[in-house]
Parts: sequence; C-alpha cells; structure tokens
Amino acid sequence: MSNAQKALVMAAGIFLAIALITLSVVLFISAQDSAKTAQNSYSSLTQELAQTAYTVYDNTTLSGSQVVNALRKFHDEEQFGIQIVTGKNPAGQWYGKTINTGVPLDSVTYGTVVGIAPGQLSQALDEADINYVNPSGKFRSMLVLDSSNAIRGIVFRQQ
Repeated sequence: MSNAQKALVMAAGIFLAIALITLSVVLFISAQDSAKTAQNSYSSLTQELAQTAYTVYDNTTLSGSQVVNALRKFHDEEQFGIQIVTGKNPAGQWYGKTINTGVPLDSVTYGTVVGIAPGQLSQALDEADINYVNPSGKFRSMLVLDSSNAIRGIVFRQQ
C-alpha cells in the first residue's frame, strides 16, 4: 500500500471517529434533556399523589365521626394543622400545628405554620369540652394552601 492510500485510510478513520464522537455528544445531550423532563414530570406526579389524601376534604360536607377520623389520621403530620370550629367554640381549635389563616388569602404569610397547636385529640372526644366533635354533626371542610400552593391544613366548620 502506498503512502497516499495509508493517509486516506487514516483520514477516513479520523473523520469517522470525529463523527462518532459528535453523534455520541448529541445523543447524550438530548437524553439528558429527556431525563430532566421525566424527572420534572415525576416530581409533579409525586406531589399530586402526596396531596391526594387531602383532596377528599376539599369543600365537602362530612359527619363529625369523619372529622375525628381525619384528626386521628393527620394530627401528627409535619407542617400540617387541622382546625375544628364547633357550635360551642366558634373561634375553633387547632390540632397538630397552628396555621396562619388570619391574613388575606393573597398574603405571603397565609397558610404558614405558626407553631404547635394547643388542641388535643382527647378534647374532641370529651362531651364536656367546648371542642367536642359530635359524631352525628355536619361539618364543611376547606383546605388551607400556602403561597406555594402546598396544602398546609384543613378547616372543619360545623354547620
């Protein structure tokens, strides 16, 4: 084989190697973009699934026993509070965490956790307490969302 042929074969090999490297980089970048898109979709899906447990309580009418069950289920959750407003206690009682609902809905601080709530589950079950939840009573529920649209609490208001 002459030197010219060897040079042409070597140049073709270098050209193919460069083409292969370029193709690999392009595929890697597009795969990386697809992976980011999939991760964002997964993250939003995970958030939706996490909030599904609370959507049952979005603007619905429930019995007092369902309210007590919700209190048992959610009162220990981090960054979450439940307020129950009864006929005997129109100011309501917070359980779990106290959530800031005393400011306008469009306020940045609306729905933020203020601190640990004073309410105890035993109060909701004690018929002599003003925070007693009548199992046959009717309650209207409302979700409390913070400024980032995360569910921070539920307010149950006796009708």
